[in-house]
Amino acid sequence: MTMRSHPTLRAQQGFTLIELMVGVVLGMLAIVAIAQVLVLSEGNKRSITSGADAQISGALGLFSLQREVGMSGYGVSAIPAALGCTVNYQAGTNPAGTFTLAPVLIGAGDDGSDTITILRSTKNSFSVPMLVTAAHASASTEFTVQSPFGAAVGDLMLAVPPDVSTSNCNIFQVSGNPLNQKIPHVTVATSPWNVAAASANAFPINSYLFNLGSMSMQRFSVNKDTRALERSELASTSGAWSAAEEVQPQVVMLKAMYGKDTNADGSVDTYNTTTPTNNAEWTQVRSIRVLIVARSGQPEKTAEPTPALLEWDVGTKNDTVTGATTCHTDRQCISIDLSPLGADFRKYRYKLYDTVIPLRNVLWKA
Repeated sequence: MTMRSHPTLRAQQGFTLIELMVGVVLGMLAIVAIAQVLVLSEGNKRSITSGADAQISGALGLFSLQREVGMSGYGVSAIPAALGCTVNYQAGTNPAGTFTLAPVLIGAGDDGSDTITILRSTKNSFSVPMLVTAAHASASTEFTVQSPFGAAVGDLMLAVPPDVSTSNCNIFQVSGNPLNQKIPHVTVATSPWNVAAASANAFPINSYLFNLGSMSMQRFSVNKDTRALERSELASTSGAWSAAEEVQPQVVMLKAMYGKDTNADGSVDTYNTTTPTNNAEWTQVRSIRVLIVARSGQPEKTAEPTPALLEWDVGTKNDTVTGATTCHTDRQCISIDLSPLGADFRKYRYKLYDTVIPLRNVLWKA
C-alpha cells in the first residue's frame, strides 16, 4: 500500500532548527541596532541639554553682573579728584576697615577667577556732593556745608578731603536733622557708624561730602566648591561682609580687565588687570571688560570634547590688551586655562560670554 503525504500534516511540522536560529540572530541584530540608536539619541540629548543649561547660566550671570556694574559709581564719581581715596570705616564694635574709593575694583579669586567689587550710593532721590564751607576739627560733631539739601537722618556720608593723596576719606552717619547748613554726627551711641577712631576726623574747607544713602558695596566671585557665581555685600547696618549668596549656578570662571583711556582722548585704548594706585590712574578707568565661563551640569560620557585651553576673543588689534596674542588672522585672544577646575575638566562643555561695560556714572560724572 502506497503512503501519501497530506498537505495539512506537512504544514503542522513547524520551523526547522536552522530557521529558528536565523530568526533569533535577526532579532538580536535588530535589538542591537535599536539600542545603539537609543544610546546615541540619549548622548545627543545630554549634550544639547547640557549646552543649553550652560548657555542660560552664562547669559543670566552676565546680565546680573552687567546690571550692577552699570550702576556703579552713582553718588561717588561726581568729583574725579576723589577717586582712589583710601576710605576708613567702622560700625559699632566690628573691626575697622578700609577700601578704595572706586566704582569698580578687580581682585584675585580662586582657581584663576577674579572678583569684582562694585560701589555706589543707594539714595533714591538724588546724590550730589556737598561742599564743606568751614573747617571740621577732629573733635567736632557736625559738618558745615553750603547746602545740606537731600541729607536725612541715618544716611551714610563720605567725607572727602581736597587732596586724597595726603589724607584719607571717612564714613560717618547723619545722627540728626540737617538744619542751617549743619550735618550732625554725634557718637556711636546715637549712630553706629560714628566710632571716633574711624568716623569723621579733621577736614579742611573745600572738602566734600558724598551722600551714600545706605551704601551698596557688592562683591561678585566664583565659588570653587559649588562652581557658581556668588554675591556678598558690605552690610550698612554692621559694616561687616555678609555671607555669599548664589547668583547663578554652573559658572566656573570670572575674568575682568580695566578699560583705560591712557592718552586722554576720551576713548578706551588699553585693557589690563593692573589696579590703579593713585587718583591720576583711577581717572583713566572708563569701562571694564568681563568674561563669564559657564559649563554643562554633567560631564560627557564619550571622548573629551573640550580643548586644554579656551580662547577669549578680545577684539581687533586696535586696542592694547595685556596678555593677548594674535588669533584668527586679525584678532586678539587670551588663553583661558581651565585645568584648575579639576582633572576631568575637559569632559564638560563650556560657553564663554564677554562684554565691555562702560562706567556710565564716571563718564557722566553724575
